[in-house]
Amino acid sequence: MSRFADAGWRTAGRFLKIAPVDGILETEHLELPGRGSTVYLDTGLPPAPEAAARPTLILLHALATTGPLCWYPSLEALSQRYRVVVFDQRWHGRGIRSAHFRLEDCADDVVAVADALGIERFVPVGYSMGSLVAQHVWHRHPERVAGAVLAAGTMYFRPERGEIRALRVAADRIYRRAAQRIAPVEAAEAVSGVDGRAWALGQFRSTSNAEVAGAAASLSSFDSSPWISGMAVPTSVVIPSKDRAIPAARQRALARALPNSTTYEFVGGHASVVMNAEAFRPALLAACASVATRLISLGQQPRGPR
Repeated sequence: MSRFADAGWRTAGRFLKIAPVDGILETEHLELPGRGSTVYLDTGLPPAPEAAARPTLILLHALATTGPLCWYPSLEALSQRYRVVVFDQRWHGRGIRSAHFRLEDCADDVVAVADALGIERFVPVGYSMGSLVAQHVWHRHPERVAGAVLAAGTMYFRPERGEIRALRVAADRIYRRAAQRIAPVEAAEAVSGVDGRAWALGQFRSTSNAEVAGAAASLSSFDSSPWISGMAVPTSVVIPSKDRAIPAARQRALARALPNSTTYEFVGGHASVVMNAEAFRPALLAACASVATRLISLGQQPRGPR
């Protein structure tokens, strides 16, 4: 493990707070010219003076979830150190609706969101399906990607082994755990009249079964192995060691294929982004800190608005 990874682990221990409900319920409408519309949350720069030198993170959610539902356990901790943007991806939640679902279009959507918010270079942070989108963002728009964090990711799938179905099962478990963890009392205090479990249920149901099935079918053809070794920007790979949907060995292979990566492995399954957030969050924070530290060391500080 590199000195940057070691620094990331040391940094992570200072930011372990459960995300408050009032930090994720207030999404805003965003029109993307020529593409459609979505909803997003932008935390803005944190008050720490050194935050201006750190990259903006764009969080990309898993299959069948939404941006807030997937990332709420880690959002508060991340927002203490970075500007963080979360949005609903195509065919999910209140994201773009289109005739077809393609990961390449999802990648272009990420850049369209960045354009709309005046963000020139950023770090995509993807979980499961989001990690595939993040790889495509770099492949299609390398000049916009400062670095990347890929969690529970892979270079390819093996549909014959039931891996796509396993992703859908994991997404269902994410919803169930989210509904349990968001306390109705907290939600009622944060947004008058809103029940936390009802919010989680609404987030999950905002994506239809047909849309989930269509998106999942598109994932089955994903294969970045011919070009991923060219992704030389600072990256971190976060690996749930007990993942049954995407075997940990496959995730380690992704890390080895990346020429400038650090690896953070923790004990957990594929739904750990919500179901085992206490274990996932420190690995995520360390991974983000590693990428940010390397970017600052290289003098690649964020640029101003476009």
